[in-house]
Amino acid sequence: MSIINKRARYEYSLSEDRFEAGLSLSGAEAKAIREGHADLSQSVARVMGSEVYLINANIPVAGAQNYVSTRTRKLLLHRSEIVAISTKAKQQKLTLVPVKMYTKGRLVKLELALGKPKRKFEKRQQIKKRDIERELAAELKAH
Repeated sequence: MSIINKRARYEYSLSEDRFEAGLSLSGAEAKAIREGHADLSQSVARVMGSEVYLINANIPVAGAQNYVSTRTRKLLLHRSEIVAISTKAKQQKLTLVPVKMYTKGRLVKLELALGKPKRKFEKRQQIKKRDIERELAAELKAH
């Protein structure tokens, strides 16, 4: 199962550096992810101290009482990866963005990328460019 954060490419200019992290989950959360019930669109990862946390990822669990679906979850990374991420993020003022959540065997993994938030005009330019390319493709297909 794979859950992709479609908003990440729209909201951020992502770098090619990708990191694979494990997730610390409860059993019901892992089951919900395997069924495809998770949302990464509003989520972000942060380095706090010497650990990395996934903030605001929505993983709804069916039939759970007193459960917060957007709780903060710990990400499992090697110490050297955490140091590399935090130094790059601080030096270049980047944000750690969750791009994709997937299962690898019986484990649940999260793909992270460093990205710079886009400004409003950059998002508009991207939309205009995509529309022009779509129109050109339609014209070429018609002729």
